[in-house]
Parts: sequence; C-alpha cells; structure tokens
Amino acid sequence: MPTLHRPSNLAIVLASGAGIFYAARRVAYAPADPDVAARAHAAAHSGPWTHGHADLDGVRLHYAEMGSGPLVLLLHGFPQCWYAWRYVMPRLAQHFHVVAPDMRGYNESSKPIGVSAYNIEKVSADIVGLIDALGEEKAHIVGHDWGGSIAWYMGAHHADRINRLAIINAPHPAAFQRELRHSRQALRSWYVLAFQLPVIAEAWVRLTLRRSLSSSAPTPGAFNDEALDVYENAVSQPGAATTMLNYYRAAVRQAPALMPQATRPISLPTLLRGGMKDFALVPELTEGLEPYVPNLRIERVESSGHWVPEEKPHVVADALVDFLSEGNNL
Repeated sequence: MPTLHRPSNLAIVLASGAGIFYAARRVAYAPADPDVAARAHAAAHSGPWTHGHADLDGVRLHYAEMGSGPLVLLLHGFPQCWYAWRYVMPRLAQHFHVVAPDMRGYNESSKPIGVSAYNIEKVSADIVGLIDALGEEKAHIVGHDWGGSIAWYMGAHHADRINRLAIINAPHPAAFQRELRHSRQALRSWYVLAFQLPVIAEAWVRLTLRRSLSSSAPTPGAFNDEALDVYENAVSQPGAATTMLNYYRAAVRQAPALMPQATRPISLPTLLRGGMKDFALVPELTEGLEPYVPNLRIERVESSGHWVPEEKPHVVADALVDFLSEGNNL
C-alpha cells in the first residue's frame, strides 16, 4: 500500500496563494452589473450637460460640457470620473464654457495598455490636446485629487496654455516630498504602495469602492446612490480597474525622474482649496508653498474631507466663479 505524505507547509502556502489570486482575478475582471450600468447611464444623461468626444493623438476622450464663454476644464481624480463635477458645472456654466473630461483610462475614455501610458507627461498632453480640439489657445484648469496633480504639472510645464489654475485636495509635489519624510503623511499614503500589487489591487477597488467612498466622506450624503452607480460602473468597464490604478503605478516608477522637477516655479494665478478633514492628506501640505507658487491663494475648508467638490459643491462653485472671473468683468 503506497504511503501518503502530508503536504509541506510551503505547498499549502502556494496552493492558498494560488486560490486567493484566482479569486481576486475573477473579481478584478468581472463584467459590469447590467442593472448598475443602466442606472449609471440614466444618471449620467439626466443633467443639463451634453456629451462629446475628442480624438487626440491615439486617445479618445469623452467629456460632458455646458455653458459658453472662457474655457474651464475640470479634471477629476481617483476613483471617479467627469461626474464628480455634476454639482459644480451648472454654476460655472453661467459664466464659462465648462468641460469635464474622463481622463485617459477612465469610464468612457480610451484605456491604453501599459503602465507607461499613464506617465504624467502623457496625461498632461491629453489635456493640452483637448484645449486644441475645443478650438482654444488657453483654458482655466481646475483639478481635484489626481486631476489636481495633473494641474500642478501643467502649471509648471504648460503655463502658456493656462489662464488660471485651481487645485482642490491635491498636494504640490515639493510639499508632498517634504511631508512624506514624516510618519503622519507616510502612514496616510499606505494605499499608494498597496495599489502596486497587480490583480489584488484591482479586486480590492472593485469590491470596496462604494463603501470606501461613502465611509471616507465626513459630510453625510456626499455620495448618493446615483453617484455610486456611476463610479461602480466606470471601474467595471473592461480593463478600467487596471488603467485607473496605473496612474499610481506610473507615479511610483517616475518618482526618481520627477523629484528634481518638484520645485519648478509656477507663476500663474493659483487657487488651492483643501478640505481639512482629508483622510489621505495632512493639513501641513497646504503650508510653505510660496517659494514655488508665489501668486498663490489658499482657502481651507475646515468642515470638508477629501471629496470637496461633492461634499461642498456650492462652496467650491462659488469660489471658482470668483477666482476665475477676476479680471474678466463678468
């Protein structure tokens, strides 16, 4: 009778890991829920905006737009899409031509394959191309979260295409480098490293998106069911979980090359608004920026968390109208 050997601990660990990876893969690449997709489509097409597309250099960007006047581009962050600006757009559209794109890799925009496709230079080039496609020489640039990081980069490298710069809860790169040396910010940035894990990170985002957004906003009701449907459906598009996370993966790989550029001055009129209850960013990130951004106005929203455009949309909209209108006699 043959002898049965007990599996080694290593074999058990490998088998368990393979099982976890297989389960994560099924979650990460599961198709979109058709009921959520239908509700998301209805929500995205129920407002006063219209939808369009811009064909750029190998990338097609979807956007929502409304209003007329000087061009304002609203750049969203992770894990959202253009819909993050739905409450802000109507107020701005009373004075401006407002365009809120889905960034590359998000929602209805193209999703190039590969981490390098999400280098900050390429994402910024999309926004410059969008200004061209809309027939303008310059635009006001407003960014939140990752959109704010793109806005900071554009202010330093594409200032000739920008009128005014407004950034919401996105750290200036020099301040971020400074604060990462301290444990308070380093601990809050743990997810950046977690997002480097292939498949596991995609599954985690798919599984927790609705709960994570709702629980991280100190303002009750900041994310209603319609918004959560839109964001869940967006991350459920084929390949979207990976392309959205590739912003973080590209940032980590680019960090050594970008660090020397962090102190490049930005002379544009710049507004920085920060929710002081941000779970991901310490308040000190709004301090000590004058050497890099001399024409800077800082406004702190004490009662808001990270998601200021959805937690305090009327405050954001009024502040943007005031700031962007200066000198325009609106």
